[in-house]
Amino acid sequence: MTATRVLVLNSGSSSVKYQLLDMRDSNRLAVGLVERIGEENSRLKHTPLTDGGTSRERTEPIADHAAALQAVAEELAKDGLGLDSTELAAIGHRVVHGGQSFTEPTVVDDAVLAEIERLIPVAPLHNPANLTGIRTAQALRPDLPQVAVFDTAFHTTMPESAARYAIDVETADTHRIRRYGFHGTSHAYVSRATAELLGRAPEDVNVIVLHLGNGASASAVRGGKCVDTSMGLTPLEGLVMGTRSGDMDPAVIFHLMRVGGMSTDEIDTLLNKKSGLIGLCGDNDMREIRRRIDEGDERAKLAFDIYIHRLKKYIGAYCAVLGRVDAIAFTAGVGENAAPVREAAVAGLEQLGLAVDDELNAVRSDEPRLISPADARVAVAVVPTDEELEIATQTYALVHPAGKNI
Repeated sequence: MTATRVLVLNSGSSSVKYQLLDMRDSNRLAVGLVERIGEENSRLKHTPLTDGGTSRERTEPIADHAAALQAVAEELAKDGLGLDSTELAAIGHRVVHGGQSFTEPTVVDDAVLAEIERLIPVAPLHNPANLTGIRTAQALRPDLPQVAVFDTAFHTTMPESAARYAIDVETADTHRIRRYGFHGTSHAYVSRATAELLGRAPEDVNVIVLHLGNGASASAVRGGKCVDTSMGLTPLEGLVMGTRSGDMDPAVIFHLMRVGGMSTDEIDTLLNKKSGLIGLCGDNDMREIRRRIDEGDERAKLAFDIYIHRLKKYIGAYCAVLGRVDAIAFTAGVGENAAPVREAAVAGLEQLGLAVDDELNAVRSDEPRLISPADARVAVAVVPTDEELEIATQTYALVHPAGKNI
């Protein structure tokens, strides 16, 4: 019997998110999260999704990622879904930074591990944790294919005119400075799902994808391939985010060093953790910001206006990059749930063919849907992202090229 299950692991610095899927029907068998790894009050929440299973929680010291994955394996085994199962085809790992080396999902070997490690300087917060997750999973199942799916891979189709910064070429090449982009699995999934929603093939559709969560990014996708995206060398560039500044004059950094006396680490913390919405108004939860606006809070309103202004700039820019836009797709936590953000983002862009229907925009649903008027020149869609399914799909296609024909 052909193995049909894929375990998806997303290893952070102190957490592991996981999902087990059966690729015959893309059905989830279990989901879970281990958090606060390395602390006394580590927590594992595991939810089996077969036979009406209920969630279980464990709060106990979990020393490291090896212990975390061992605990995950124990919980899966309780539901008859153990990692030793012959039905497990592969383990798919989210890896944040693949540089220019990885343009597609890749079966992990020693050379792949070495390259992911070599890229740590451009992803110091993410790649080390991703490596730990891979190595731990290898130790648990050395016989099983481990597949790395890279956040940056979808954006490697950007032309050099979009990917290069206008700095000295030799300096840029020496230090691997270029625009890589992130959230690639989400942009890939949503752009394809948007084409399906329109009843068209991905290669026939031009889509602007707006991934709006605490981290936020936009992409211009022409015929299924990314031609531009808002994040750059790191996830700091681009849109206003929950705690990140997004686009900013780089001379601000020099000013803060020379005049403000701030260190490199202090500026890094400021721009990545104390800026964006939280820096502007003290909140990075869009629901709370909207509540404050409704109560007349001017600081919250200014933060919202700045957020929308930047978003509109990227929509307009990507309309210019693509030339023809068939759809704009909102996704991720804010994009999927914040109707006022969607309404404000396209307000005044009627000349670009953009509009939302108020009633359709107000609908809450977990399903992909159109929220633009029936006669709109450009479709406006809400498409819930599913990065875990995308990772599982890419992983399974690599280890079983026949896909679902099993």
